[in-house]
Amino acid sequence: MLAIAAPMLVGAQEVPAWAGEQFAQLTIHERLIIRIPRMSPARSRVAVPVWREKKGPRCIEMRSLTGAAIGGENDVDLVVDGVKRVRAKLDDECPAVNFASGFYLRPTSDGKICAGRDVIRARTGARCAIDRFRRLVAAD
Repeated sequence: MLAIAAPMLVGAQEVPAWAGEQFAQLTIHERLIIRIPRMSPARSRVAVPVWREKKGPRCIEMRSLTGAAIGGENDVDLVVDGVKRVRAKLDDECPAVNFASGFYLRPTSDGKICAGRDVIRARTGARCAIDRFRRLVAAD
């Protein structure tokens, strides 16, 4: 007799408010890439300065980068805060011509790009490690 009454007892219970709803977990992985545009050479009659390399920093704040230019065979010149220049010396197997149309930086947790740690990525897919930074000053 208990076996016959059990289904009725279960059916008589109140249905919870969440019954019939489905739950799922969604994880969002955020990917942010900073694009550094290549600066075109000035087309005015202003003389282009000759740069001299000095000892540079180990790291540069990413938010201070405003542009870039090809500096040499294995060099990319970074424009910092719109006025200063820092030359990124790339590893030997990485020609700077890969970065003629600009490049990308992947943001880091500390917000800096550091020599010996970070890489720059060309739009073509090439990746180059930064060996060191050199500060550029106009030669007198």
